[in-house]
Amino acid sequence: MAQDVRGVIAPGKNEPVRIETVVVPDPGPGEAVVQVQACGVCHTDLHYKEGGISDDFPFLLGHEAAGIVESVGEGVQDIVPGDFVVLNWRAVCGQCRACLRGRPWYCFNTHNARQKMTLTDGTELSPALGIGAFAEKTLVAAGQCTKVDPAVSPAVAGLLGCGVMAGLGAAINTGNVGRGDSVAVIGCGGVGDAAIAGSRLAGAAKIIAVDIDDRKLTTAEKLGATHTVNSRETDPVEAIRELTGGFGADVVIEAVGRPDTYEQAFYARDLAGTVVLVGVPTPEMKLDLPLLDVFGRGGALKSSWYGDCLPSRDFPMLIDLHLQGRLDLGAFVSETIGLDEVEAAFERMRHGDVLRSVVVL
Repeated sequence: MAQDVRGVIAPGKNEPVRIETVVVPDPGPGEAVVQVQACGVCHTDLHYKEGGISDDFPFLLGHEAAGIVESVGEGVQDIVPGDFVVLNWRAVCGQCRACLRGRPWYCFNTHNARQKMTLTDGTELSPALGIGAFAEKTLVAAGQCTKVDPAVSPAVAGLLGCGVMAGLGAAINTGNVGRGDSVAVIGCGGVGDAAIAGSRLAGAAKIIAVDIDDRKLTTAEKLGATHTVNSRETDPVEAIRELTGGFGADVVIEAVGRPDTYEQAFYARDLAGTVVLVGVPTPEMKLDLPLLDVFGRGGALKSSWYGDCLPSRDFPMLIDLHLQGRLDLGAFVSETIGLDEVEAAFERMRHGDVLRSVVVL
């Protein structure tokens, strides 16, 4: 039987969010209903609210979530009711050309629940990133549920569902940061700070944090940055080169998603070094680089999709590292809030006052 729950809705472009009654259907084949315990407030949710991703309003916001599987549909075998799971927005298909070549983290046919959650008047909701977890319960594809150790706090675990995993994976999976490497991270929000934490976890010898906000640079130091550069005051390319013997960093991770910061990343890397773009650009942005420089500097220019993660592999491993005290995921949680405080959390996010607000249900 369908259930009525409370959820945070973005009704229209740039309109304030509001709490509405959301109708969650019983799970169909390959689907699961999850009782949400915690969900992070991510910039992506703000982009949905502002109409920066699509105009498929109304949106059911929230996607960085963890909770308990309540029920599953026909054919679901990997999870059962009672499992503690982190939700992911890329349920791999297992059948596309990437999956069949043994590269499921590049799956070209990821999927979500087939059924739609609705308002009580039947209006269909568009769940953020196919999840919609600013709600007491949500309907997802079973493949979007990744079992992890239930000893972890839900407020911490849910952050792996998007931003923290994107940053950690940009360093570890995409950038292949290794022991003794020098790394520069441009942009020290949640994703950039996660890239810093991932670089430290991978054994990087020098980790240079770049941002225009000294508050963010202070946080970056707490998460593993060995050096900081305020790019409002100092040319970041020159500063990174100076800190790396004049050569540039082995890996530069761009976590802003702008042409000017990408160009900084390109010229701040060592010859044959790697640039990783994990910041998300907007559709109108263009990049203008001399092709001879692209050729002459060698190395690799990579884009990182969701940290090139495989949730079934990476989520349990990272939770285990956290529980062992080797990865402080709790450092990313600035505050815990209720469902009715999401709009205010967006304002604090805009002003750079928080690293992550987390809705706890």
